[in-house]
Amino acid sequence: MYGHHYSPATISNISKATQENVATFHERSLEANYSVLFLDGTCLPLRRGTVSKECIHIALGITPEGQKAVLGYEIAPNENNASWSTLLDKLQNQGIQQVSLVVTDGFKGLEQIINQAYPLAKQQRCLIHISRNLASKVKRADRAVILEHFKTIYRAENLEMAVQALENFIAEWKPKYRKVMESLENTDNLLTFYQFSYQIWHSIYSTNLIESLNKKIKRQTKKKVLFPNEEALERYLVTLFEDYNFKQNQRIHKGFGHCADTLESLFD
Repeated sequence: MYGHHYSPATISNISKATQENVATFHERSLEANYSVLFLDGTCLPLRRGTVSKECIHIALGITPEGQKAVLGYEIAPNENNASWSTLLDKLQNQGIQQVSLVVTDGFKGLEQIINQAYPLAKQQRCLIHISRNLASKVKRADRAVILEHFKTIYRAENLEMAVQALENFIAEWKPKYRKVMESLENTDNLLTFYQFSYQIWHSIYSTNLIESLNKKIKRQTKKKVLFPNEEALERYLVTLFEDYNFKQNQRIHKGFGHCADTLESLFD
């Protein structure tokens, strides 16, 4: 199905075979504990009277043992906290009891939604998003130097050195970019990932893991005709997510195999 061009009628016929898979996907039981939960949204074209973009709110999780999977999704006309809340409620109903860390791009209000659903979960802001935001607010002549300097914050050897690197970064650039640096000073959850095992730092300081999945979804979607309705879109997404989960099922995500016991102990 993927990588080929089909007519709307053919896509409809193929999709009918996956109708039951959609319900099964939403109703399946999930693990009780996840070390990391990544939340991110991506937009896809959908026809609702007229052609529009719909936001797919996606949750991807990694267990203490390092097994990675798409856990659930929610479709809405735009990214919003009501949809994120609904998605987290569904994940709870499917069995997720505890999450150690939630990584997001900092969508306004999402931090509170996460706190309500999983009050014990720590949160990490995506530092790549922070870096992109910095790049958009500084002069082009300073951009490369500033971004390279910013990397010292998330490439430090430990939390103490990271705190010092952040302080040095702000002190260096605040005279020239006061508002930008003040905004950074007021941003929470920048260095949370340092509280976890160093073997997985590279995977949890950003949402890159789930963004790569979202890019794959968009690449595949470009090869297809417009989704005629939300049901067709759901059938397509579930087929893609099930394929992704099947391929990841026998793999241990990089670094997690070295600290599974430590990550598991966080739930004791």
